[in-house]
Amino acid sequence: MKFHQLRYVHEVAKQGLNISQAAEVLHTSQPGVSKQIQLLEEELKLQIFLRNGKRLVGVTAPGQMILDLADKVMREIENIKRVGDDFTLEDTGTLTIATTHTQARYRLPTAVKSFVDHFPKVKLTIHQGNPTQVAEQVESGEADIGIATESISSFDKLLCLPAYQWNRCVVVPPGHPLLEQLPLTLKKIAEFPLVTYDFGFTGGSLVSKVFNDQHIEPNVVLTAIDADVIKTYVGLGLGIGLLANMAYDKDRDSNLVALDVSHLFPESTTYVGIRKDAYLRGFVYEFIRLLAPAYDKKAVKQALSNSGE
Repeated sequence: MKFHQLRYVHEVAKQGLNISQAAEVLHTSQPGVSKQIQLLEEELKLQIFLRNGKRLVGVTAPGQMILDLADKVMREIENIKRVGDDFTLEDTGTLTIATTHTQARYRLPTAVKSFVDHFPKVKLTIHQGNPTQVAEQVESGEADIGIATESISSFDKLLCLPAYQWNRCVVVPPGHPLLEQLPLTLKKIAEFPLVTYDFGFTGGSLVSKVFNDQHIEPNVVLTAIDADVIKTYVGLGLGIGLLANMAYDKDRDSNLVALDVSHLFPESTTYVGIRKDAYLRGFVYEFIRLLAPAYDKKAVKQALSNSGE
């Protein structure tokens, strides 16, 4: 058994059983990948992949066990590389953050600016998606850190640190009838067309649950993943907006009025998620501290230790 054979089967699985794509990622030939997989199967005396002719169409039960172990091997190899880089290239490397649009647009900029100032040789990349996509990117190793709300904390392979809490506001144009109906209730909100987040984003499922628990059906006319889109359509008169209070700025959004609704919805928690088995470079710890000051390197390491990994 050779390391590159494990690497090949791992990449083929990662590419959805597409050998051509795996070969491209691995910078080798498709026949070479196929041959090495065949040799590994012959050595192990079992099939890793199910085939239909020359096409891979699935994974066998023992094959899945091998893929799980190969995944661990690949992660440990990456961790070894990171240890080396941490001691030889202390302030150089890459940091990939997966997060939602609202967090990236309204909460991360201060931390990102400070991080870039302190680590100018670190290439910073931000991927945007919904909370599930954020967690999956961290789980797969595509991202070093995930920053999102709600469902990210349900992934077993991630350690999720509660970073900060936030609530919501309703935004309306000046002169809107809701301004005369304070304090707001869910029933009053439901009387107007509503523009809000897609329920897979930024605490949206919690909002949906609050309405459902009160047996109230909001008149949702448009959903978006982008708070700026929500505010744009509210400004055009399409409806009232329900969004994270961090996404409203009195000066920047002077064409809208914000109404606090924190009495109607429980607070949402934004988590910083990292893999429990990942080796974190020094600058990763520093970014976490910049975003959530309660978690310095010692606190994060202690949390990792307590997670049982």
